[in-house]
Amino acid sequence: MAALPGVLSAPKTGSAVEYLCFRPGYGERRFVQELTLTRDRGIPGERWETAPWLKLPDGSGHPGIQVSILPRRVLDLVWRDRESVVHPGDTFVCDLDMTEANLPEGQLLAVGTAVLRVSEVFNGSCAKWKVRYGTDAYDWARAPGHKPLRLRGVLCSIERDGVIRNVDRVQVQR
Repeated sequence: MAALPGVLSAPKTGSAVEYLCFRPGYGERRFVQELTLTRDRGIPGERWETAPWLKLPDGSGHPGIQVSILPRRVLDLVWRDRESVVHPGDTFVCDLDMTEANLPEGQLLAVGTAVLRVSEVFNGSCAKWKVRYGTDAYDWARAPGHKPLRLRGVLCSIERDGVIRNVDRVQVQR
């Protein structure tokens, strides 16, 4: 809880993409320099195409989970053992205020040549987050009153196809 003011003081826009992560299968992570994003396929070759954790009634992947963005300040708090504990698997990390106040549902984010839309799907941490980073990190992200803070980050759909690269800036479209 002592770290919360620091997490909430992250920049409102303009933060660089870090830890760009390609996720072809369960538990697999490949850190890459760029990713292609498409509205129809998400990130081609990622498991969203074949095994999404959230599906539409027709069985296809929910578009609101195509891209996951984790706040850098939260990552730094929870991912302390980087040698033996796996990266969370978010599409990318950036030092950005991800609260509902800064990124309401539907907010557009320009990243590289792509445009993302903040989803209505809440990223509340999963059991894997609890196992990897501990009960305290899990409970903190899900604590009463913390939902609007989005400590576990935001989920997005792809609004416009494009390419994102490490060091591209995330621009909140106002």
